[in-house]
This record gives sequence, C-alpha cells and structure tokens, in this order.
Amino acid sequence: MPSNPLHDLFAASAARMGQYGGVETASVFSDVAAEFRELAEGCALYDLGWRAKIEVKGEDRVRWLNGMVTNNVKDLPVGRGNYSFVLNPQGRILGDLYAYNFGNHFLLDTERSQVDALLKLFEHFIIMDDVELADKSEALAAIGLQGRCAPSALKAAGLSDPGIEPMQIATLNWNSTTVYLTRMVSDDFLTYELWGTPTVLAALWKELLESGAKPVGSEALEKFRVAIGFPKYGTDIRERDLPQETEQKHALNFTKGCYIGQEIVERIRSRGNVHRKFQAFVLEGEVPERGAKLEADGKEVGELTSVARIPTSDGERPVALGYIRREALERHAGITYAGGEATPAEKMPLSVVSQGSLAS
Repeated sequence: MPSNPLHDLFAASAARMGQYGGVETASVFSDVAAEFRELAEGCALYDLGWRAKIEVKGEDRVRWLNGMVTNNVKDLPVGRGNYSFVLNPQGRILGDLYAYNFGNHFLLDTERSQVDALLKLFEHFIIMDDVELADKSEALAAIGLQGRCAPSALKAAGLSDPGIEPMQIATLNWNSTTVYLTRMVSDDFLTYELWGTPTVLAALWKELLESGAKPVGSEALEKFRVAIGFPKYGTDIRERDLPQETEQKHALNFTKGCYIGQEIVERIRSRGNVHRKFQAFVLEGEVPERGAKLEADGKEVGELTSVARIPTSDGERPVALGYIRREALERHAGITYAGGEATPAEKMPLSVVSQGSLAS
C-alpha cells in the first residue's frame, strides 16, 4: 500500500485510522454525523493523502498529453487546470485525472490507486517524444478545506485567497515556504485544496485547526461524496463505462483534435445519446449492497454503484449512485431493487440534506 505523506500526523492524534483510496488515513476524528455537517455547513479540514501527483515535463509534453486525455490541455492557460478521462482505443475509461499547467510542466492529480496503471499506460505511449514522467506523491502532500468559513480560516492561519476561480491554482508563501492553493468546481460548496511538502502541510494542518477549522475523516467524506453525486473512479466509473454514460460532460472536449478513444466518443456524440446514464437516487426500504440491480416493470434497468446512509435532522437517510436506462427515466417508471424503491434525484445539495429532505 502506498504511504500517506501525513500518516504520522493522524496516527498520533485521537483519530480512528482506516483505509481510503488506497492509503491509511484518519477515518473518524470524533463523530461521523458532526463531521458530515461540517462538510455541508461548517469549515471542514480533511486529508487528501489518497490523491497522487504525477509531473509531466519535456519539450513535447503539451502535444503528447493532449493526445492522451479527453479534455483540451493544449490551450490550458498557465495556472489553470481541467478534468479529463484517459481512454482505451475502444473508448472505455481507464482512469481520470485533473491536469494543471505550471508553465514548464504539467501536474496531474489523480487517485493513488490509479497511479501504477496510468504510469504504465503513459510510458507505453512515449515513443519518440521528449516527455518525462515522475511520481511526486511522496514529496507533495495535499489537504482539503471546505465551507463558507474557509476563507476566514485561511486568513487566520496566515494565508489568503487571492481571488482564484475554480480550477485555478495560486502559488503562495507561508512561513517562508511555498504552498499551492487551488479551488475546486462547485456551485454549492466552497472547496479549497492546499499542496505542499509533508512537513509544511503538517504544520499548516495544526494552524488551520487553531484558526477554527474542524477535522473530518474519510467516513464522513465518503458519505458526502455520495450525497452530492460525485462519482469515484473504480467504484462509479469503471473500464466498461463509456464517457457519455457517466454524465461528466466537463471531461470532454469535441474540438481539440485526436486523442486515444476519440473516434468512439465522437461517434456517440454524432449518433445520439447512449442508452443509460449515471444517476443519483433516494432510497426507501432496506439499505442494499453496492451492485444491487434496479428493476422497472419486472425488467432490469440499472444498478447501484455507491450506497450511503446520510445523517439528516430526521435521522439517517439512504442515498445511492448508479446507472439507469434513459427510457425508464423518460417514462417515469417506478424503480425498485430487492428490498425497496429508488427515486431518481437530479440534485441533492447538502443544504437540503441537513434539513432532512433529499428528493429534488
């Protein structure tokens, strides 16, 4: 198992440790429901040690990377990033990543569990190209800070948001060391990521706690992920899935030119929609296992890929993510699984979840 750059910090705390995203990290600091509420409404501080960083250097890096991913990195301004899939020639998804342009190199942010496979794939396609890849995951740690009070916590800790937009990255100075600040894309939640050496981020973690941020473990983070409908590669996005089925339209660019799998993606776009789509559900009944089949009128129409019990003011409420046939949605069919009913929900914002209502 890959090591977590901030493992010792959490192991020395009162947190319960556990595995998440392929590393050992803090699973629960105090109470899962309270930590979940911090993510929804407060000022949550959490580990991102399960994320990895891959550096891409060399004179041919822009052309080469643009031919490897589904989004346009060729025209990505310095200090900006975007989200992409990596496909096989049949258009199936082999991984996902965020690519950030640092001017003289790209930094790819992905999950630790994907690093070995992606590096092997990338190296296979470096033929006569001047491209160098380096895994920087041990040298560059990451933490997340989320919530409406996040800017004030940053300021109290000696950092300030210079007004960055989503998917923009800023290089800041903190205690005479470099810290990178980026902001994720969300219309509902203000979410920052901070990157730096493990030593610097361990000190910054403690400073942010003193500034009012509350520590949140991976159990609450996973519940939050399911509640807002955020797919996870390997769980909700798999190799058998096609890009348009995942509903992650921001990962695709249709004008950038050729890349691996582009022919299939373009064929799907030109011929019309795929037959199934990624979907959020509110559940009524027994809490199913991941992989539970969805039915309508006695026929299988989909499956659940993630299931979680979400704390609300009315008690825990089961929600899920999965795939369903579009025709079942279009005719508003009653959708069931073994032990209950699944109601499609277009959006499940946490401001609503915390009040006890989930269906949109």
